[in-house]
Amino acid sequence: MGLQERLGLDFGVFKQKQTWQAFGISIVLFGIIATAALTLFDSAAKGFGTSDEAELATDFVVETANRSGIENTAENPTGIFRLYDHRGKVVIIDFMAISCTGCEWVTFHIDEELSDWRALANSDDSFHPVVVVSIGVYYSGSYIESIEDLDDCFGDNDTDGEAGTCHYTPWTLATGAIDAAILDENGSLNGTREDLMKHYSVTAPPVVYVIDHEGYPVAKEVGGSSAKDWSDFDEKVERAIKGEADDDRFGIEALQVGFWPVFVLGLFVGLLVYFSPCAFPVLPSYISYYLNLGLREEEMKESGKLKGSMPSSMSIGLLAGAGMLTFFLVIGVAVVTLNRFIDFASIFLYIAYFIAVLLTVLGAFMLMGGTAKLMSFVQRLVDRWSTTEADEKFTPRRNMYLYGIGYAAASIDCTAAAVLPFMAYTTVAGDGATIAGLAGLMLSVVFLMTAVTMMVGLGRTMFIDFLRRATGMIKMVGAWMMTFAGLGLIYYLSAAGLQF
Repeated sequence: MGLQERLGLDFGVFKQKQTWQAFGISIVLFGIIATAALTLFDSAAKGFGTSDEAELATDFVVETANRSGIENTAENPTGIFRLYDHRGKVVIIDFMAISCTGCEWVTFHIDEELSDWRALANSDDSFHPVVVVSIGVYYSGSYIESIEDLDDCFGDNDTDGEAGTCHYTPWTLATGAIDAAILDENGSLNGTREDLMKHYSVTAPPVVYVIDHEGYPVAKEVGGSSAKDWSDFDEKVERAIKGEADDDRFGIEALQVGFWPVFVLGLFVGLLVYFSPCAFPVLPSYISYYLNLGLREEEMKESGKLKGSMPSSMSIGLLAGAGMLTFFLVIGVAVVTLNRFIDFASIFLYIAYFIAVLLTVLGAFMLMGGTAKLMSFVQRLVDRWSTTEADEKFTPRRNMYLYGIGYAAASIDCTAAAVLPFMAYTTVAGDGATIAGLAGLMLSVVFLMTAVTMMVGLGRTMFIDFLRRATGMIKMVGAWMMTFAGLGLIYYLSAAGLQF
């Protein structure tokens, strides 16, 4: 049996007119969605954790690599870096890591522009000198990049045997700490101190801030790639050097991974799961079949196959939704448990590439009628414990609960690339975020399953007929867009400089 037969692929799909109609629709939709999403993400990322009200940046003290002539100087023989000590200067704070998508493009840009910025600062006595500090963010948790690790990677030009992201950083190189942020009103090092990333609202690197000569943040950039537009950032650096950045000032809010933002994100992931092209096309027919069995309720009671009554449409929806809830609860517990042994932050770069390839492959599979059957063993368990009206005992409530589990498992074929990273993100963000994300996801799928089932039960035949007619096109458009998303992500990661 050839590959085509084993995987159930139909290469003839590329000869069909509908395939290329779906391709055209997908191009337009993907272009609109990608442009809008990237614009909103860039805007949101820059604005995340900031406020319009100008506030002094939180003072901090960090341990540096203490390299002679760079961090260790006659003025600072200890090599310790404290933000307050640099009042009167423009300070560029680069939050980075060895394992980081895009960090090297940030430092490449700073390195490329730094000589011009310093030349500008020296061109007028009233202008302010520029100081750069790159701070490692993986300083706590199960995965740590120590100051020695950072020094080995960025401390000199000898990068043999080091990670592909390693390169020489000719300015202050430091590592953060969970007690680096100084919160004492008088600036005492013996007062209240907290996590540095929290007070600079850094969830993941790269994030870069510009602090002006009076200690106010005036610019922020998130992410890095070869194609990133730095013009706005560079203009603000130049205005800060000239002392003309008062209008650019803003405040940095302490990072708080709130319940509601992650909960809402979970709702959207649940929406994606429910309308997965791998599972949704069979839903209307299956529910219609089950509701029609209600017409044979008395017959099955008399034969002794059915105890009690057939469940109502609402009960069917709730039972199937509970099955989906159970499946994702198990997935969530598994991810949280794995996080105790695997630090997702340390391998997120590689996960990103895996996801990109997975999206591309699954999109192509789905377009040609194949399926990865990632959770086929779950479906086998469901089939084993389900019953039909031909069996001695018919268990409609158990069947619908098991159907929900099978439906969720089938949807993973198409949505694993979104669900699994979402769960990984919530574990990195904390246990509260995991609960919020799972709650949003599960509430979303239960509500949708119940609502659609009730619509079918109320006899909305027009709705059912529309879904049946549209599922072919929906599946093709979804397949093309998954493929585009995978290829786009591969391009982005390559442009961001990710190297194995």
